[in-house]
Amino acid sequence: MWQKDTVRGAAQGRFVLAAQEFTYAVNGEIGRFAFNRPEARNALTYAMYEGLRDVCADIQPEGGVKALIVTGSGGSFAAGTDLALFRGFETDEDAWAYEDRMERVFETIERCPVPTIAAIDGACTGGGGVIAAACDLRVGSTRLKFGFPIARTLGNGLSVANLARMSELVGSARLREILFTARLMDAEEALRVGFVHELAPDAEALEARALELARRLAEHAPLTLRAAKEGLRRLRAAAAAVDDRDLIALAYTSADFKEGIEAFLAKRRPNWQGR
Repeated sequence: MWQKDTVRGAAQGRFVLAAQEFTYAVNGEIGRFAFNRPEARNALTYAMYEGLRDVCADIQPEGGVKALIVTGSGGSFAAGTDLALFRGFETDEDAWAYEDRMERVFETIERCPVPTIAAIDGACTGGGGVIAAACDLRVGSTRLKFGFPIARTLGNGLSVANLARMSELVGSARLREILFTARLMDAEEALRVGFVHELAPDAEALEARALELARRLAEHAPLTLRAAKEGLRRLRAAAAAVDDRDLIALAYTSADFKEGIEAFLAKRRPNWQGR
């Protein structure tokens, strides 16, 4: 867990945490978490995933924070998991441990007792897309690019829990199409299919709109919002209550997955073998 006294502002009601790969600040009733690896388009490390998890877990129902904005620095929201985390995968247990670790992050975001708003500028792919889906509301800039292009890049897969999260937002037919074609949605399509609720013309306007929305939510009845959040989470969790261990192992321990990683890093086309 991060320590509350790492960095503090002098004024009452302000708090700032500055870590190497993310920042977290509280100003009044609004928290703001930002991924901070702009040189890698905010490709997600365990520290980034778990920094957000710990922030969400630390927020208390009757505490000072009434809404949380999740965003990224440097023109990207988050461009998926850093490939370095995958290179040592060998066994079924490696794959299962990774997905279990990720599910703890996503579920903690969903269980955060206050409304969460993903403010999405630029790349929102892979794990970044799931984080955005785990938030309650999503607003984007016109630079937004969303999707899971893993069928043409890495050769891994989405857990059933993450398939349920995404199909809840964009529908199973649209999700199947973007997974199979491995294409990215632009901002207008992401708005049209319901992944984001609204668009802002640029990053500055996006930040302002997310803050405006957070302040509005902070004024609403907290128990009403909490009950709605938890009820919807339970519905989604019930839909995903199936065993997908065989599917996770199939993708993450395959020769194709190793080939996908090496091809991506070498900036060449993968040579898929179906094994």
